[in-house]
Amino acid sequence: MNSKMEQLKIPKERIACLIGKNGFEKRDIEEKTKTKLIINSEEGDVIIEGESFNCYNCKRIIKAIGRGFNPKIALMLLEENCYFELINLEDYCRNSKNDLRRIKARLIGAQGKAWKTIEKLTNTEISVYGKTVGIIGLQEEVMLAKKAIKNLLQGSKHGNVYAFIEKHKSL
Repeated sequence: MNSKMEQLKIPKERIACLIGKNGFEKRDIEEKTKTKLIINSEEGDVIIEGESFNCYNCKRIIKAIGRGFNPKIALMLLEENCYFELINLEDYCRNSKNDLRRIKARLIGAQGKAWKTIEKLTNTEISVYGKTVGIIGLQEEVMLAKKAIKNLLQGSKHGNVYAFIEKHKSL
């Protein structure tokens, strides 16, 4: 057995989501990944103990929860063809907080319409959290959603982005 210890940090406000009511989410993750989690809720530190491959899978799940995903959605990463991509929104900003707010608003859209439309068209799960956008889904769909989001962040019109997705799905 190749036992390993991994450590990562997630935002403190996401620790409660990771642990869940009465520790349910934590136990569920430990059971499904065959790992042991040690969580420092004061600091946001998470230590994962288990076999290498299990630690790797668990780390992806915890990272996804830390980036705003619900634990049930993050657990989809245990499926064979499921991928997790992260886009740093600061890469598309012109050095101002207002710019970050502007591109987040553009990505989310009125009442979340743009975000939900991209999710629906690409059959992915998307989380906009802090300065990042996370995408979970099948590899091909995640790559399509990532390209669509990048186009939107670079200034493409919403309609053009939706048409781009539709075109690539029909190929």
